[in-house]
Amino acid sequence: MKKKIADIICGLLILLFVYAAFSKLLAFGQFRFVLNRAPVTGNYSTLFAVLIPTIEFIIATLLITPGSSNAGLISAISLLMVFTTYLAFMVLTDPNLPCSCGGVIQQLSWKQHIAFNTFFIVLGIIGIYFPRHKIIEAKHRTNIL
Repeated sequence: MKKKIADIICGLLILLFVYAAFSKLLAFGQFRFVLNRAPVTGNYSTLFAVLIPTIEFIIATLLITPGSSNAGLISAISLLMVFTTYLAFMVLTDPNLPCSCGGVIQQLSWKQHIAFNTFFIVLGIIGIYFPRHKIIEAKHRTNIL
């Protein structure tokens, strides 16, 4: 049961990060343009436009690999916390700036997006308490013996 919960959580986060990365890459020009207009990322918009989807793909890879899923969960939570902090900053400073997330997520308001991210942060935290890789490694050791 614990393994299934961990697998579901990792699967949801994999879908989130792969979807978000592809959405940003498919609309790369728009993504970079919005980042360029943002006060925090403006001067480094091209760097962030490449770096963010790359990091999202790396996190998805960590999550999909059983031995590194815990590192993937910690990375996912960390990145989501950075994004959520950025969103909160935008709500306080310039709520009229469009979202640079891409895809369907882009349709959310800033506050809805904060709630969305918070939901996935909580999922990630729950996922840490269900050590997926230890269960798989224990099964693997049993098969060897």
